[in-house]
Amino acid sequence: MNAAASSTPSAAGFAKSYSTLPPSPLERATRMLRWPITAVAALAALYTVFMIYSAGQTAWAAGVLLLFASAFYVYVVNKQFAYRYLYPGVAGMLVFIAFPLVFTAQIGFTNYSSEHLLGEQRVREYLLDQADPIPDQLQRFTLHADGAEFRLVLRGVDAEDGAAAQWISPPLALRDKPQTVEMIKAADVPLPLAAPLQTALPLNKLIEHREALMKLQLKLPGQEQVLQYVGVHEFGPVKRLWEAKADGSVTRNLDGMTFTPDRKLGYFVGTDGEHMLPGFKVFVGARNYARMIFDAEFRAPFLSIFVWTVVFAALTVVFSTILGMLLAVLLNWEDLKGRTLYRTLVFLPYAVPGFISILVFKGLFNQNFGEINAILNAVFGVRPAWFADPLLAKAMLVIVNVWLGYPYIMILCSGLLKAIPSDLYEASALAGAGPLTNFFKITAPLIIKPLAPLLVSAFAFNFNNFVLISLLTDGRPDFLSTKIPAGQTDILVSYTYRIAFRDSGTDFGLAAAISTLIFLLVAAMSLVNLRLMRKAQA
Repeated sequence: MNAAASSTPSAAGFAKSYSTLPPSPLERATRMLRWPITAVAALAALYTVFMIYSAGQTAWAAGVLLLFASAFYVYVVNKQFAYRYLYPGVAGMLVFIAFPLVFTAQIGFTNYSSEHLLGEQRVREYLLDQADPIPDQLQRFTLHADGAEFRLVLRGVDAEDGAAAQWISPPLALRDKPQTVEMIKAADVPLPLAAPLQTALPLNKLIEHREALMKLQLKLPGQEQVLQYVGVHEFGPVKRLWEAKADGSVTRNLDGMTFTPDRKLGYFVGTDGEHMLPGFKVFVGARNYARMIFDAEFRAPFLSIFVWTVVFAALTVVFSTILGMLLAVLLNWEDLKGRTLYRTLVFLPYAVPGFISILVFKGLFNQNFGEINAILNAVFGVRPAWFADPLLAKAMLVIVNVWLGYPYIMILCSGLLKAIPSDLYEASALAGAGPLTNFFKITAPLIIKPLAPLLVSAFAFNFNNFVLISLLTDGRPDFLSTKIPAGQTDILVSYTYRIAFRDSGTDFGLAAAISTLIFLLVAAMSLVNLRLMRKAQA
């Protein structure tokens, strides 16, 4: 017995012998390449961070550096082996979910808009770069190929004797970086040239080199002025429209007025109160949120849209639930002939892509040519203005959304009906109860409890149902005499889109504030949903 036991290798001995096996060629190659690959990846990561920092984005550079550092720490240090499987999911959640939320919320505390796109320093540089050419000192030019390079020929008036003159540049390699070129008077050019001066480039070829020509600064012999590219055929001196001052303000050379940066409004403001465009982005605190409450001209349409959003989502869920549950109960009747065909037909609205159904309904509800108005006109003699009347437009949205949503509820209820014990209905039949009693006393109570979390999810979805509003009514008809254009059929998400990207001045700060509010509301609904799910499982 002992001899047999001694002849059988133990687990520890097997592990020891396995560990002493020589590594395979693949393992040796992996070990050899591990640190070189890590070093190359680290250099690439540092270069990326450096380029972001060089672009003036210090905060972004710090964030990217932190992301790369955490990745190297997790995947290089052996002690963090267990976190290597979790890191991609956590990093993805931070980058694609948490960061956009934080960034959007941060924009909501600024005046970021079409008038305040740049930072203060960028706006100052923009103003200082503005210049006008001096009309009576412009020189016409032509560009000629000189082998692989080019020569620039200026034709104008010599400032020394007032006579017509011509200047030729040395051979130029046009590049997208600033160059200072010393022009040579045509009479002083040593002849023959290294290559014959070819015919001037045509306009289309000249435009191809426009970016490089804009980088050139030409200096004529005996003159201190620098000539710059000012047109397709002209170089000339320019006069700056603005001058910088040591305190950060700028002075307009035309009238000598000084413009000082107002960091509360986000403009360079003149001594007479003039606001210079473009403005710059500044922190405004809770001003965007305060507009929703205290600005009467904005509050009225905003509150109306908020109430309509809640009503729209609630009515959609209620009517979809009623219709879907009713059809599920009817189609669950085993004695119904053609039950499979009926189920297929009522499921079709859910099978057809939503945007196609919406566009079809947009044609059906057309006031002049739609089939719905044709039927109503034939039967009742009326042609409702579905898209012009606010109440009818809202009713149309609810009708279409219920049509799109009831199959989902019907499928859920059909599955839940299968879980109800048939004994309950048999006992109810013995007691003499009818179909309505069975529905309200047995079916509805047993279905509504597990269905409640899904209904909350449906409410949250319809709360942000941008596609339906955008394709069917586009928020129209609009409110009249509002500070910011708003539609009476807009919901919060479509109203936010209009503020940010459409006809409301692209006010990204205000749109971000509304988006943050929508997120908080949807987050609250999600918490309610989780609690209902816990109760349903209890």
